[in-house]
Amino acid sequence: MNHAFPCGTLPLDFVGTLRARRNEEPTEKLATPELLDDWFVESKMLDLAPGASEVDLAIAIDLRESIYDLVAARLDGKPLPTDAVAELNLQASGKPVTLRLGPDGTTRTGTVSQGLAALAREAVEILGGDDGALLRECSRPECTQVYLDRSRGHRREWCAMKTCGNRVKAAAYRARQHATQD
Repeated sequence: MNHAFPCGTLPLDFVGTLRARRNEEPTEKLATPELLDDWFVESKMLDLAPGASEVDLAIAIDLRESIYDLVAARLDGKPLPTDAVAELNLQASGKPVTLRLGPDGTTRTGTVSQGLAALAREAVEILGGDDGALLRECSRPECTQVYLDRSRGHRREWCAMKTCGNRVKAAAYRARQHATQD
């Protein structure tokens, strides 16, 4: 697998395809059209790679950054950027992914634009609904993954316990051990 899905919310996992945003050189997980195809298949949005082009990739990255800008504005309590709102609404107006029932169950097929439309519609629901108040950014300094905090008490700190949470806790443990040895 080329991609990770720690959030359980596809638009926010999509935002996470640019890892470590605040670093001098963030890691781009959508560097090629083929990696975009892989993301759609690995996320289970589509059963088959849609055959992304360079233009599709540029549109996908624009959508990803628009979603991130909107999430960042919500997290900072700032007004939503109008250009990001326009891009999100434009993409959300596209055709949906095609679902078909067959003898082996459900199949999901579509183009890149159909996949992006599905992501945009879900992002609209998150940002424009009650879930917007649950948006958080991972507390691990090297991580910039955003997620919905559905924990009891809404005190979740990390995008995923098995990655960032474990790293932070292990580092704190090592620091305590090191301090007691001095």
